[in-house]
Amino acid sequence: MPRLPRFTAPKGLTGPKKKRTALTTTAVALAVLTVSTPVAYATLGDEAPAASRSTAQVVASRGKAYIETRLFLGTERPDGGPAVTDRQFLSFIDEEVTPRFPNGLTIQDGRGQWRDSNGVIERERSYELTLLYPASEALVRDARIERIRDAYEKAYAQDSVARIEERTTADF
Repeated sequence: MPRLPRFTAPKGLTGPKKKRTALTTTAVALAVLTVSTPVAYATLGDEAPAASRSTAQVVASRGKAYIETRLFLGTERPDGGPAVTDRQFLSFIDEEVTPRFPNGLTIQDGRGQWRDSNGVIERERSYELTLLYPASEALVRDARIERIRDAYEKAYAQDSVARIEERTTADF
């Protein structure tokens, strides 16, 4: 067992100097640390300290209600035509998506697979388009998103454009 260092209290804090055991020294050191550790909670108004609030309450207080819509746009054409190029895709974004979502969007490159209308497993390069908008605008944005999906399917002979939506909170 390792030997603990000897603890000697400064003069004036204890009586005459006495021999202390390792256990007593450890207990005194822990007591000093415990007593001298500051603990403080600052609150404004009637708010509870963050430690007593649930995670959901803390997260909800940080943002506003938003909807995140993700579209998965494939690049292979079921009719065997040439794949959608980066230039074509970015042109589509400029012409069809940006006018409907001028405040911003995110595009990620991907690889995916799915079963096409002929039952064939297709593996293809794809794009994931993420759109984030206030939940209060859901009805207006829904129609815009459907126009984007339809336009992509028609422009590049796609069987479909997958759509995923989630309610979330966001803070900018």
